[in-house]
Amino acid sequence: MHTLTRFRKEEGGAAMVEAAISMTLLLILTLGFVDFGYAWYQWNAATKAVEIGARMASISTPIVPEIAAAGIATTPGDPIPVGNYDYTCNGATNTCSCVGTGCVPIVTVPDFSKIFRGDATGIGTCPPLAAGQRPGMCHFFPMLQPANVIVRYSATGLGYQTRPGGSVPTITVSLQGVTFQFFFLGALLGFSNITMPSMLSTVTGEDQKSTWP
Repeated sequence: MHTLTRFRKEEGGAAMVEAAISMTLLLILTLGFVDFGYAWYQWNAATKAVEIGARMASISTPIVPEIAAAGIATTPGDPIPVGNYDYTCNGATNTCSCVGTGCVPIVTVPDFSKIFRGDATGIGTCPPLAAGQRPGMCHFFPMLQPANVIVRYSATGLGYQTRPGGSVPTITVSLQGVTFQFFFLGALLGFSNITMPSMLSTVTGEDQKSTWP
């Protein structure tokens, strides 16, 4: 009993135990700041990517050429009615669907390359840009994949029948299925499955054609 009482009062090694506990908590806190800082960068990069994607879509040939003929009115010169067509092109399924009386059936496989890769024509998902080439979404957010991209073309009452180039769609680019990448917290605390909140950018179509000046 005397030995047990003396053992309970012994303080040798207490500093080492306290230091081990403190260092563990401090390490997790430090790595947490690093990981959340990187997550903030990913959020900003994804936001910029959808802005660039919407801009690219507004000045490029539609993902499928049939969209350019959508919104046909019965009388030449009539405005294209609001809601006359609404195309949604999904990179995950590589398909486009449409609702509305002005829809033109899609028979072409969607091509996301101009929006996703910009002018880059090299090998790989996101080839490096040559001098003078315009960047795509992947150049602002390298972790992005075409399957993460949704592009929507909808009629909002702009443009008219017989207008060169068709009606003027409202274009929305958004992301789906993007998860934050945590290097440290993902392994320590299981943060690797946090999905990035949905984000989108909407613009009005401009000179949508196959070549740029």
